[in-house]
Amino acid sequence: MEFALMLVVGVFILVLVSVFANRLGVAAPLILVVVGVGMSFLPWLPPDFHIDPWIILVVVLPPLLYSSAVNVPLMDFRRNLRPIGWLSIVQVIVTALLVGLIMNALIPDLGFALGVALGAVVSPTDAVAATSIAKRLGLPTRLVTLLEGESLVNDASALVLLRTAVAATAGAVSIWGALGDFLYAAALAIVIGVIAGYVTVWIRSKINDPVLNTALSFVVPFVAYIPAEEFHASGVLAVVVAGLITGHRGARYFRAQDRVSERLNWRTVQFLLENGVFLVMGMQLNSLLGDARAGVTGTWWTIAIGLIITATLIILRFLFVTPMIWGLRSEERRAAAMQPRIESVRSKIEEVDSERWDDARKDRARRLLARRSADISFLTNEGLGWRGGAVIAWSGMRGVVTLAAAQSLDLNTPHRAELVLIAFTVAFVTLMLQGGTLPWVIRKLGVSGPTAEAEQRELQSLMAEINQASDAALASPELRRPDGKKFSPELLERTRKQAAVRAEWTAKVEQEDAENGMSISDEFRALRRVILDAQRNALLDARSTGNYSSPRLAAVQHLLDNEDIRLSPGEQGH
Repeated sequence: MEFALMLVVGVFILVLVSVFANRLGVAAPLILVVVGVGMSFLPWLPPDFHIDPWIILVVVLPPLLYSSAVNVPLMDFRRNLRPIGWLSIVQVIVTALLVGLIMNALIPDLGFALGVALGAVVSPTDAVAATSIAKRLGLPTRLVTLLEGESLVNDASALVLLRTAVAATAGAVSIWGALGDFLYAAALAIVIGVIAGYVTVWIRSKINDPVLNTALSFVVPFVAYIPAEEFHASGVLAVVVAGLITGHRGARYFRAQDRVSERLNWRTVQFLLENGVFLVMGMQLNSLLGDARAGVTGTWWTIAIGLIITATLIILRFLFVTPMIWGLRSEERRAAAMQPRIESVRSKIEEVDSERWDDARKDRARRLLARRSADISFLTNEGLGWRGGAVIAWSGMRGVVTLAAAQSLDLNTPHRAELVLIAFTVAFVTLMLQGGTLPWVIRKLGVSGPTAEAEQRELQSLMAEINQASDAALASPELRRPDGKKFSPELLERTRKQAAVRAEWTAKVEQEDAENGMSISDEFRALRRVILDAQRNALLDARSTGNYSSPRLAAVQHLLDNEDIRLSPGEQGH
């Protein structure tokens, strides 16, 4: 009963804090950690309050990473694979080794291997607070993708490195063995993640019930995680790969209703897990201090070591981000030089006669060149300068995975209590210091995403391309009804006129009205909202009089709710 009561109170706290965080313009995880720290000293909370790290690493982490990976476009991840790999793999390994050296110097009887284990614990960043701030302040999409991509992959590399370092403490692995184990865990995880992603998408595409489809989506992270762990691969990386593939292929193979249902349900799950772990993280402080007092190093010296490690991590991140930005700028210059070559090849392909290349081969070549040209345009138009690099460097907050990984160390591990407190110190200080000042840093540096005009131009271009496809479909001589007969000419003409009106509307949808300062789209939504409110009130009256059956009332309620979703601007970006 006490556990159930704690869950109920916890959910209320998450909701209330999130409401106030939105009004204050502060990332909710920062407030939740502070609230949790305060709760840890309440008399009704057990002094030895701990959450089994197995719950975080096996039950919470897979669905959290999956829900994030599904929403990261695979194209954006591919385009940023090089910097993501630099930050999430190379930086993690170097950070772990350097922290191992420092820990071996500060606590001589700890040993280098156990110091590396702590380095693996504190090396992965947690992008929850950073991305919530970045999205609220409208940072460039590429910057947000880098932070999310790094956070997805570095958990996997850090946990694999932690497992290898713990094995090394017993002298069970050599340097080459450690490298082989790392590569094996990563490669097999990718294979399992790809298989899990493709198979589950195929199965779910055959299910026509959005409730059942969404229910099945809840087990997809574990379909990838469990086999990977059983074969000693990285379950976390397998989950990330499966999530990326599901998000990419779901746009083609899932019905719109399935996607809407899954998105809303997973946003709820993500909210509870994501914010709940930060609250739980703070609630463990009092018990961690008690464990550290029983150690041999001393509480204050342990916290001081945690501050030293924190300063090292911040400096090291700046040292890694600097060459990354230099490499991205160099890549941008090379891409700009490649664009004329792409255009030259494109013109040569069009000159090839049909005897040498058939239409299908030409079409494949055109698609390949279009993709390459789009990649080049992305690199030249979405470049990151030193200001964006500074934001990335200052976004190196650590989170609950760091604390859970530290608590996963065996109870007989030397200096375990001190290591866990050091991990908490690193996570807490980086969250409060970097997370609390990140909005100020962003505003001072003047980093921002594309302007509203640029976004509208891109939207108009995309809508024009989509409208061209609809015009071509209507003009096709092969256009037929499902029964094979032709559509009526009156219906075709009416549909063409409606399509023309929509195209004309899109072309001017965001032009500001000089008289009232409201865009045409906002004015349209406001008018439709008036109509919708009137219809909803009429439905409520009909429900209260009882003149209509419940199924018919529910059907109309569903139609009005769908219209409400379409009219809500906040839902359009999700």
